[in-house]
Amino acid sequence: MNEENKKLKFKNLLDKLQQESWQLELLISGFAIYGLFNTIEPIEIGWNEAKALQKYTKFLFPVLFLSCYILIINLVIHVVLRGLWIGAIGLRYVSNEIEYEELNYSKRFTKYLKKKVGSFDNYIDKLENYCSILFAVTFLSLFYMISFFSVLFIITLMARFFLDSGIFSEFVGAFLLGTIGLLFIFLALIVFFDFLTQGGLKKKEWTSFLYMPIYKAFNYITFAFLYRPIVYNFLDNKFGKRIAFILLPLYGVIFYLTTLKNAQSHYLTNMSYTSKNFVSKNNYLDLLDEHEYVKDVALNTKITDKPYVSIFIPFKEQTENDLLIKNPELKPIENQRGIKSSFKFIFKNRNKDLHKRDSIYKLYLRKLNELYTIKIDSITKKSDFIITAINKQLGFETVIPLKRSEEGKHIINISSLYFDKKSKEEKTKTIANIPFWYYKN
Repeated sequence: MNEENKKLKFKNLLDKLQQESWQLELLISGFAIYGLFNTIEPIEIGWNEAKALQKYTKFLFPVLFLSCYILIINLVIHVVLRGLWIGAIGLRYVSNEIEYEELNYSKRFTKYLKKKVGSFDNYIDKLENYCSILFAVTFLSLFYMISFFSVLFIITLMARFFLDSGIFSEFVGAFLLGTIGLLFIFLALIVFFDFLTQGGLKKKEWTSFLYMPIYKAFNYITFAFLYRPIVYNFLDNKFGKRIAFILLPLYGVIFYLTTLKNAQSHYLTNMSYTSKNFVSKNNYLDLLDEHEYVKDVALNTKITDKPYVSIFIPFKEQTENDLLIKNPELKPIENQRGIKSSFKFIFKNRNKDLHKRDSIYKLYLRKLNELYTIKIDSITKKSDFIITAINKQLGFETVIPLKRSEEGKHIINISSLYFDKKSKEEKTKTIANIPFWYYKN
C-alpha cells in the first residue's frame, strides 16, 4: 500500500511538473543559448590548437562544434515557439475563443476557417505540444550526433592501430583494416537502416533474431543506452515523428545557407593559401593572432630590412614517415609515438640520456635537411634546420641570408622529397611559394 501511495504521489508530482515545465524550458533555453554562443569561439581556438599540435583531442572538437550549432538552432526555434505560445495564452485571456461569426465573412470562408484553423484552444494545445517535443528533440539530436562521431572515432582508432602502431606489417595491417573495418561499417549501416525505418528490423521475428546481437553491441558503442527511452517515446507519438522529419530537412537547409558566399569579382577569390600572386597571413609569423597556428610554412615577416629571413616548418607525422622510409637507420626499435605516460619508474643518468638524444638529433636534422630544398628566386639556398617550438607548435626553423639579394619582391620556394606509396618511388612536391619584400636599412 505504501508503495502504491509513493507511485501515486510521484505520478502526481510528474503531472504537476509537466504542466509547469514551460518555465524551466524557457529558463534553461535562455541560459543555454547565451552559454553556447560564448562557447563557439573557445571551441574553434581549441580545435585549431589540437590540429596544429597534433593532439588526439582534435577528433573531439568537431563533435562539440556541430553539437553547439544543433543546440542553438533547436533552442532558438523553441524560444520563438514558446514566446508565441505565451502570447497566444495572453490573447486568449483578453478575447477568449475565435468568434468566426463576428468576422462577418462569407459562408464559404467561414466554413473553411472553422475546418482548417479550428478553435483557439486547439491552436494553443498544438503550440504546447510542439514546444515540449522540440525541447526533448534538441537533446536527442545532440545524442545522435555523439553516436555518429563515436562510430567514426572507432574507425579512426582501428586505422591508427592497424596502420601506424608498428605491430603489423603494411600489407597485414591494410588487410586487417579492410576486413574488420568494412565489417564494422556494414554493421553500422544496418543500425542506420533500422533507425531510418524507425525500427523496421525489430518488427519481424527472423530479422529481430539476427539484429538483436548487433543492436546490443551498438547500444554501447553509440551510447544509445543513455537516450533509448526518449527515442521509443517519440516513435509511439505521431506528433514527435512529424517534428523529427521537419528538423532533418531544416538542418540540411541551414547547412546549405552557411555555405553561401557573395562573390565580389569574376577572377579574384579570398584563397586560404599563399601563392606567387596571393598573400595569406598564415605564412607570416608576425601577422598571426594569439590562437592561430602555421599550416605548412611561415616566414618571420612579410617585409624585412634585415639581411636574413627565417623559415619555420611545423612538424608533421607524414614528414617523419618519409624521413624513416628514406633513412631506415633512424627507425626506433620501439614505437615512441602516440599517448605515453611521462612518469618513469627507472631513474636514468640525465647527462648520458641528453648526450644520446643530442646525437640522435644531429643525425635526424642532417637527414631532414636532405629532404627540403629552399630557393629564393630560383637560386638554391642551403638550409640548416634546428628543432624549435613557436607558440607551442613543434617544428623546424632555419635562417637564410639575404646580403647578396637585391631590394624588392622575392619568392621563396620550398619543396620536399616524399615517398609515393602508389608508384613506390621518391618524388618531389612543392610545399609553398611565399612572397616577401626586402629593403636594406
